[in-house]
Amino acid sequence: MKLKLHAYNLVLKHTFTISRESRNTQTSLVVELSDGQHSGFGETTTNPYYKITMESLKEIISSNETMICSLSNETPINFWKTLYPLFKNNLFALCALDNAYNDLYTKKIGKKLVDYWGLKTDNNPKTDFTIGIDTVDKMVAKMKELPWPIYKIKLGTKNDIEIVTELRKHSNAIFRIDANCGWTAEETIANSFKLKELGVEFLEQPLPAGDIDGAKKVFKNSALPIIADESCIVESDVEKCVGLFHGINVKLSKCGGLTPGKRMLEKAKTLGLKTMVGCMTESTVGISAIAHLLPLLDYVDMDGSLLLKEDIATGISIKDGVITYSNLNGTGVSLL
Repeated sequence: MKLKLHAYNLVLKHTFTISRESRNTQTSLVVELSDGQHSGFGETTTNPYYKITMESLKEIISSNETMICSLSNETPINFWKTLYPLFKNNLFALCALDNAYNDLYTKKIGKKLVDYWGLKTDNNPKTDFTIGIDTVDKMVAKMKELPWPIYKIKLGTKNDIEIVTELRKHSNAIFRIDANCGWTAEETIANSFKLKELGVEFLEQPLPAGDIDGAKKVFKNSALPIIADESCIVESDVEKCVGLFHGINVKLSKCGGLTPGKRMLEKAKTLGLKTMVGCMTESTVGISAIAHLLPLLDYVDMDGSLLLKEDIATGISIKDGVITYSNLNGTGVSLL
C-alpha cells in the first residue's frame, strides 16, 4: 500500500463567520492510500481552535508512513485500532487515514461503504445549509441565493433574536441554531423560548464546553432540545452528555474518522440521545464519507462542499437537501 498527501487551500464562496472567527479559505489535507489498482481518499482540515496545522498533519502522517503502509491487509477496524496509539494526540490526521482506508478497503471488495456496514438508506435525513454570521441583509441574501428546506444559522452576537426574526420573514424552512459556545446559560434559556416561537428545531452547543453547571441548568429549563458539539469530541464523551444534552453532533475530524464516529453514534442511540454528524467545511471527499453514516442519523450538517467556490473531487451529490450516492464503490470519491 502506498501513501500520498494532497494539500489544498479551499476558497469559500462567501466569508464564513462564527462566534469566534471569520475565514475566506479553508486549508484541507487529502490522504490517498493506493494498492496500485484502487485508491482510497480521506480528508481532514486544519483548525485553529483545536491547534491543528498543515505542518502538524503532514509531520505525524509522514513520520508513521512505514507503519501505515504495512497495514494493507487489515480490516478498517483493526487499521484504526493499530494506528490510534500513534495518532491519539492528532485525531484529525487519524481521521483522514481512517476515511481513506475505509474507502480503499470497500473499493477493493467491490462494495459501497454503507452496504459493507449493512445499513439501509431508505430514511436518510436531509442536510441543512449553513448561514454564517453577517449583516442581516447579507444573511437574507445568502438564503435567497440558495433556497433550502433546512438552514443552520450561526449566532453568538448581541442581536441574535432580531436576526432570526428577520430571517423568518423570508423563509418557511426549518431553522437550527448554532451559537458555537457564544451564550451564557441565562441567555440560552431566555432565547430558547423566543426561538421556539420562530420555528427553531434545536440549539447546538450554546455554552462553552467546560460550563457543566450551566449545561445542567439549560438541559432542565430550555424550551428547545440542546445538541452537543464542542462538548462531544471523542468516544468517551458520549456517555458524559446524558443529562446535559438531548443529542450529539459528531465531527469525524475531531473523533478520528468513520470508525470511531460510527461507534459514537451507535452508543448515543443506546443512551436515548439524538444523533447528528457535522462537517468542517470539507470538500466532497470529506462530505462523501459522512454520507455513509446517514442511516444512523436524526440530523446532518454536510454542506461543506456547497460552501466552496470550486470543489476538488466528485462523489455524493446534494440537491434541495437530499443526498444521492455516487455509483462508485467505497465512499464514492474521485479527485478531480
